[in-house]
Amino acid sequence: MASVKVAVRVRPFNQRELDMGAKAVIRMDGKKTRIVNLSKTAGDVGFKDFTFDHSYWSFEPSDPDFATQEQVFEELGTEVVASAFEGYNACLFAYGQTGSGKTFTMTGPPDDPGLIPRICEAMFGKMQEEQEDKNYRVDVSYLEIYNEKVRDLLASSNPSGGLRVREHPRQGPYVSDLSHHLVTCYDHVAQLMERGNRARCTAATNMNDTSSRSHAIFTLTFRQAGLGAEGLPCETTSKVHLVDLAGSERADATGATGQRLKEGAHINKSLVTLGSVISALAEKRVGSFVPYRDAVLTWLLKDSLGGNSKTIMVAAISPADCNYSETLSTLRYANRAKNIVNQPTVNEDPNVRLIRELREEIYKLRGLLGEETQPKVLAELQQKEAKEKSLTAEWAEKWRETQAILREQQALGLRKAGRGVVLDSDRPHLVAIDQDDRLSTGVTLYHLNRNGDTVIGAAEGSDIVLPGLEPHHCIVTLKDGIAVLTPKNGYCSVDGLATETSSRISQGSLIGLGRAHVLRYNDPAEAAQLRKEGRVMSRSSLFGGSTSDLNLNVEERELETERRRLAREYEERKRQLDEERRRLEERQREAEEQLRLREEKLEEQRRRIENKKEEELEKVVEEQSQLRILQDETERRRALLKDLMDQMDEVCH
Repeated sequence: MASVKVAVRVRPFNQRELDMGAKAVIRMDGKKTRIVNLSKTAGDVGFKDFTFDHSYWSFEPSDPDFATQEQVFEELGTEVVASAFEGYNACLFAYGQTGSGKTFTMTGPPDDPGLIPRICEAMFGKMQEEQEDKNYRVDVSYLEIYNEKVRDLLASSNPSGGLRVREHPRQGPYVSDLSHHLVTCYDHVAQLMERGNRARCTAATNMNDTSSRSHAIFTLTFRQAGLGAEGLPCETTSKVHLVDLAGSERADATGATGQRLKEGAHINKSLVTLGSVISALAEKRVGSFVPYRDAVLTWLLKDSLGGNSKTIMVAAISPADCNYSETLSTLRYANRAKNIVNQPTVNEDPNVRLIRELREEIYKLRGLLGEETQPKVLAELQQKEAKEKSLTAEWAEKWRETQAILREQQALGLRKAGRGVVLDSDRPHLVAIDQDDRLSTGVTLYHLNRNGDTVIGAAEGSDIVLPGLEPHHCIVTLKDGIAVLTPKNGYCSVDGLATETSSRISQGSLIGLGRAHVLRYNDPAEAAQLRKEGRVMSRSSLFGGSTSDLNLNVEERELETERRRLAREYEERKRQLDEERRRLEERQREAEEQLRLREEKLEEQRRRIENKKEEELEKVVEEQSQLRILQDETERRRALLKDLMDQMDEVCH
């Protein structure tokens, strides 16, 4: 188990506070933070002290104790990086009122980056240092919660109702249809981060010129695999959530109206729920209800608050006396968060865990065999050894394939270009242009062997296997940056001209193999040189000498007509399926609404029954009280009557 670590960071005065002539009410000494009440009345305590894991004094840059972005990263960010490499989930989030410096701490400006870019850069730096022993895969997602709706900041469009949040029984809450982007270097992460930040909702208020109007969660899914001690497989998956919360705000202070007021209400609602969750977890009452689902933010951070994660909270505060109440509230929240205890565990691959457990059982069985040879123990040992070897071999094969894929991916780069996606490679390669299968929608890229031969043919042993060709159709040779195509046993053409001898190919050359295959040759180095020289290759120059060869014949026109018919049928069927899906979703929404109304009705009936029971109970109590009064009166009258009878008896005698 591990407690949530809490740090507090105070920023300098902003221009608004300077114009107001604000006075500083925050003092820091080591881990202690003190807030001074300058307007205290008689009987009030003049200050309140809080102790946190870290207290960062970022008020005056000239102060020797001034905490820089680098210091904050070294003490907090490095812990996040270390947790990820150890196989733990990690979360770091900034909390505080609007304009308190949360986004500066988490993102920062380009010349003084915050925790998120520094953590990402440090992770890739450490991967570079340890890449000989392990392989890594990193996927990135970036979302915002705006008016209680989830938006994908890296998607070109989002549904009007936002993305849906669901919960997996083992893996916890997740966002359905959220895009995940494979990244192979920090530059790619920085591009995605910048793209997401541009899409994030911000607006100016009286308190903050660039107020975040949404909560943002930047997530790194970090997978690492390798061979540990004694050749034992090791594979873990960590999720690192880096959260920049929108700031709590008062409408009278921010001057919010209309849409800004509505946004502020949603922000405050989710932050109130976050406070309720923190309070419920900090109290540690057995069986107490934690309202995670009362807000989308707390639902998505469920594992980070009281679950499987190592979590750090940064409380960002203003030093100004005009923000005293908001700052005190933030410090109290942070003080409660210290008491939250998470249960982080290493997220180990189940098969790897099974292999390790089998290895441990094998050691125990070998120990038993050392004492006395028992056929039953020997049989069990052999069975477990066989299973352990099989699982290890399967995992090692998967690891080798993963390494090959990652090496290939590192040689490639995906980048956005308007609505398109450009696939870059730094190695000479061939791109398949499949004229035979007109319904094919994929792009196939073949890297060529460096400074050597690449064999193309139908034989299984070929470097590039293409159906319909001769077993050893041709060879492409790369040497000193020059590529040469040499036909062997099949038809070859370069830019529409048949060739039976070795022919040099250059950037953009179209290579025809047999009747069905056309490949385009790309050489990034040559292309860069051509761009530098200002030369442009005309596409018409590639086809000028072979126009007649490329004209569609009658059969091809018939195939094209058939393709268009199939495409129309496909689109119509797709439209029908989409319509059916929309109808089903509408029915589901109606059913959910009916269920909600039914639950509300049942709840109302329950309340009425309880109220009626209470009224009847009160009536019974009242009747019992009146009955006791009557009984007392009857007893009193009986006593009077008895006294009267006794007096009459005395008179008679």
